[in-house]
Amino acid sequence: MLAVCSQHLPKIPIQVPIHPMEDLLFLCHRIPYPPDKGDKIRSYHLLRFLGQHYRVHVGAFIDDPADRSHGKTVQDLCTGETYWAKLHPKMAKIRALRGLLGDEALTFHYYAHPGLSRWVDSLMDRLKIRRILVYSAAPCRFVLKDWPHPTRRVVDFVDVDSEKWLQYARNSRGPMHHIHAREARTLLEGERAIARRFDACLFVSQEEAELFQELAPESAKRIHFWDNGVDSEFFDPQQPYPNPYGPGETLVFTGAMDYPPNIQAVSWFAERVFGTIRQKAPTTRLAIVGARPHRTVRRLANKDGIEVIGAVPDIRPYLAHARAAIAPLLLARGVQNKVLEAMAMAKPVIATPQAMEGIRHHPPLRYWVTDIPELFAHYALKLLDGEEGRQRATEYGQMGRHFVLEHYRWENNLQKVLNILEA
Repeated sequence: MLAVCSQHLPKIPIQVPIHPMEDLLFLCHRIPYPPDKGDKIRSYHLLRFLGQHYRVHVGAFIDDPADRSHGKTVQDLCTGETYWAKLHPKMAKIRALRGLLGDEALTFHYYAHPGLSRWVDSLMDRLKIRRILVYSAAPCRFVLKDWPHPTRRVVDFVDVDSEKWLQYARNSRGPMHHIHAREARTLLEGERAIARRFDACLFVSQEEAELFQELAPESAKRIHFWDNGVDSEFFDPQQPYPNPYGPGETLVFTGAMDYPPNIQAVSWFAERVFGTIRQKAPTTRLAIVGARPHRTVRRLANKDGIEVIGAVPDIRPYLAHARAAIAPLLLARGVQNKVLEAMAMAKPVIATPQAMEGIRHHPPLRYWVTDIPELFAHYALKLLDGEEGRQRATEYGQMGRHFVLEHYRWENNLQKVLNILEA
């Protein structure tokens, strides 16, 4: 589909020496703790790894009052200074909408913060920091100036966010269509401008990196990717987890349930797929596990066989005792951690192509991928089919765990980031 092939991505050396405890500035659009959602999982492991090699100074936004108590935990991951920029989502949205009067992406208006800007300038002047890593596009605006001392700037875009807004535009109507389309266009302009100023741009997968090479060909040589990881010792299917379900077999969906793509995913599955499954396997339940379930999700609990469980202290029992995990995402970018975690727990994953897009190709695992409702139900029924289905689920679940152990270890994949910072 993409014109740029993987061999055109810059080659990264195996390893380069690291200067211990040198200063590094780390900026993030959301405090990287707790690691309970996709972006925080990646940023948390990134920060923890960098803290082993640098004296890291962290500046991040806090948009959830519950996260304010985690500042000390983050400080323990690094030995430098910290700055927490409080962000009130409603006020930030109003501020962002004012940006419609100009030409800049609303994302940058949403994350405007004079206090954080002053802290960055002071830190750079006092400590002469020579390495900067920014997580996501929004905080890049705070480090675009030139300092007298040489500075290496690296951004982990994670996903091509402008493409996400383009997907939203294609799936919306009226005023929101125009706002989403505008954000896709202006954010891409912003991403390209950042790429031209930064020394390296990182993405979550080869597919995302190749896509951005097409969109920003002038910066192609500075575009890299590093894969997410999974804590395979934590997500260990051999541990004796208590069974949180009642009688019958379970299909489980995990994720933050106030996130629009997750809401859309479970709604599509409940309306288009689950009824067919229940006709032939009437004791099957769908367990929706994740914090802050939106009212649309809560209403799904009125359907036979659907349980909206909400936030749980430990996701592992809900994966361990499910027959399979589902990932019916219709809007998705990058790598879905929910898929990797289910694989690490040796569970087969029935997913749409969008949910599997950023995950390395492995033919046996791709067998269970479709966005056709009837075929999605057919795959689920094959795994729910008595003892034969159980054996099939076990076989493919073990394949998934071996695949994760081979390709998605944090300590291996994060080495690329250090190599790029030290290049």
